[in-house]
Amino acid sequence: MSRKKHKLASEINIVPYIDVMLVLLVIFMITAPLIQQGVEIDLPQANANPLQPDQREPLVLTVSKSGDYYLNVGDNTRSPIDAETLVQRVSVIIRTQPQTPVLVRGDQAVDYGKVTAAMVLLQNAGVDKVGLMTEQPDDTGG
Repeated sequence: MSRKKHKLASEINIVPYIDVMLVLLVIFMITAPLIQQGVEIDLPQANANPLQPDQREPLVLTVSKSGDYYLNVGDNTRSPIDAETLVQRVSVIIRTQPQTPVLVRGDQAVDYGKVTAAMVLLQNAGVDKVGLMTEQPDDTGG
């Protein structure tokens, strides 16, 4: 009985790892543009406390420079909605999830009356507490 001694292969086959990496790369390339959606606005700067991390995902009403309303829920968050649709959507959310925080995100160039009108619409939808979103001021001093 003669036994053949087989030498163990000490190479690692990396082809499956390359395949997985390429699939992940394609997935990230497709999803990256979808993540960056929203309305471009310039928030006013103020020293404010951030939201607590244990709170729910907030409902954000954006008031653009032109006074249009955008809501971060619904079928198309990048298109403006009218006041009636805003009240309907917010009231449904507040009835089903009353602890949802509601924030108003107004462009710093928008007329103060437009932001106030947005807050009145939120009040008509049943929201009793509204927060205002700001950006932290730049401490560079320039």
